[in-house]
Amino acid sequence: MVASPPRSDAGTDVETFGNYINDEWRPAASGATMENRNPANRDEVIGHFAASGQEDVEAAIAAADEAYRTWRLSSPITRANILHKAANILESRIPDVGRELTREEGKTLKEGIGETTRAVQILRYFAGEAQQPSGEHYPSANPNTLLYTTREPLGVVAVITPWNFPIAIPAWKIAPALAFGNTVVFKPASNTPLTALRFVEALAEAGLPAGVLNLVTGSASKVGDPLVQDPRVVAISFTGSTETGAELRQTAAKRGAKIQLELGGKNPAIVLADADLEHAVGQVVAGAMMSTGQKCTATSRAIVDRRIADRFTELLADRIGGLKVGDPLAAETQIGPLIDDRAADRVASEVDAAKKTSAELLVGGGRLGGALERGAFVAPTLFTGVEPESRLGQHELFGPVLGVIPVDSMEEAIAVANQVKFGLSASIFTRDLGRALTFAREIEAGIVHVNSETAGAEPQVPFGGMKGSSSYSREQGKASREFFTQVKTVYMDPPPSA
Repeated sequence: MVASPPRSDAGTDVETFGNYINDEWRPAASGATMENRNPANRDEVIGHFAASGQEDVEAAIAAADEAYRTWRLSSPITRANILHKAANILESRIPDVGRELTREEGKTLKEGIGETTRAVQILRYFAGEAQQPSGEHYPSANPNTLLYTTREPLGVVAVITPWNFPIAIPAWKIAPALAFGNTVVFKPASNTPLTALRFVEALAEAGLPAGVLNLVTGSASKVGDPLVQDPRVVAISFTGSTETGAELRQTAAKRGAKIQLELGGKNPAIVLADADLEHAVGQVVAGAMMSTGQKCTATSRAIVDRRIADRFTELLADRIGGLKVGDPLAAETQIGPLIDDRAADRVASEVDAAKKTSAELLVGGGRLGGALERGAFVAPTLFTGVEPESRLGQHELFGPVLGVIPVDSMEEAIAVANQVKFGLSASIFTRDLGRALTFAREIEAGIVHVNSETAGAEPQVPFGGMKGSSSYSREQGKASREFFTQVKTVYMDPPPSA
C-alpha cells in the first residue's frame, strides 16, 4: 500500500520528503536531508529531501531486481492501464504540480504548467506504445520452421535526469522503461527533487507493484556513482552534462551495461536573406530566451546573411531588451531565474569574458540586482559580431545568451553551424524550398527545424543528437523500444512425426 511521503518538521511550513523504495516512502537510512531553495528567492526553502547514500541505493536496486522477476512477465495491457491511470492522476494535478515546478526550477508558470501537461501526454503515448506489435515473423529456409522475433525487457534500469525539465524528461525515460517491462531506480537532479517526487506519486497511486519504480534523492557522488556501478543495473539512461556523460560511458563500457546519453548542444538558427524577418526574430528569441536559455535545444547562435544582419540584429536587440524578467509565478514575467546562484555566476562570467573579445554587447550583460538580487537572475543578453571559433561561438553557456554571426552565403552558414562538437538541434529560416532541403540534408544535427525555433520536441518522434550531443541512441517515440528492449529470435520446429 502506498503511503504519503514522510512529512515532518512539525511547527514549520517546510516539509520533509523521503525516498520511495519498494512501495514505501522512507527517509534516508542515515536520516540526513538536503535543502531545496527557490531560485527566484533564495530565502524561501521549498522543502527538505532525503540525502541518500549507498545503503539507500542498495535497497532500491534490490527492490527493483526482485520486482523484475514478475513485472517482466506482466501483461503489456496491465502496464498500459497503469500508465494511463497515472496520466489521469497527474492531469488532475497539473495546476499544483506546474506551480511547484516553477517554484523549484524557476521557469515561468506558463512553462511549468506546459511541461507538466507534456508529461501527461507522454504517459498516455507510452500507454499506447505498450500495446503495439512487439516482434516480427520471418520466412525460413525450412518450410516447417516458425521463425519469429520478440522483444523483451532489459532488467533494472538506472534513470538519471537533469533539473531543466524535471518532469518531462523523467516521463520520457521512465514511461517507456515501465511500458516495456523493465524496473527502474530513478535518481533526479538534486535541484528539483519535488517535481520528480510528484511524478513518482502519480505512478505509485496508479497501482505500480512494489519495487517496480524506486526514487532515491541525493548527490551524484553518493547516489549516482553506486547506482551506475552496480552490476544488477543492466542499463543507464542519462541526460545531463557532456563531462558526466563521458564518465558514464566509460563506466558502462567497463562492465558491459547498455547506455543512453543525451548531452549538450550549441544549436544554430540560420537566417537567410529571403526569410520573413519578423517571424524569424520571434522564433529565434523564443528558442534562445525561453526557460532562461536552460534547454539543451536552446538557440545559442544566430547565423545570419550579412545583407540582413544589421536589420535582423536591430530587431533582436529591441525584442530581447523588452523581455520582462522577474518572479516566474507572476503572469507578466517572460524570463525567470537560472537554476541557482552558481549557474548565474557562471553565465555572468562567460558574458564578462565575451565582452573582452571582438564581439559587441548590445543587450544585457550580467547578473541583475535591485529587486531581483535575492534570486539567480541574469539579464537576457545579445552579442553581435561573434567569431565562430570563439568561446561564445563554440561553448554551451546554458543561459539566456545569444550570439549573432554574420556570414556571406548559405554554404558558409552551414559550415559555421557544423564546426562545433555538438549536433543536437538546428533551424533555418527561408522561403526557398530547395535551400531548406539542402539544409536538412547537410546540417549535422539530430533534430532539424525549418522556419521554427530550435527548441521543442513532440513525444511521438525520436529525440536525440549527433556528434557530442548523444550516444547515437534516440529517445521518445517508437525509438524508445530500441533502447529499453532486447531482441530474441525463436526457431520453432514441430516434433518429428511418429
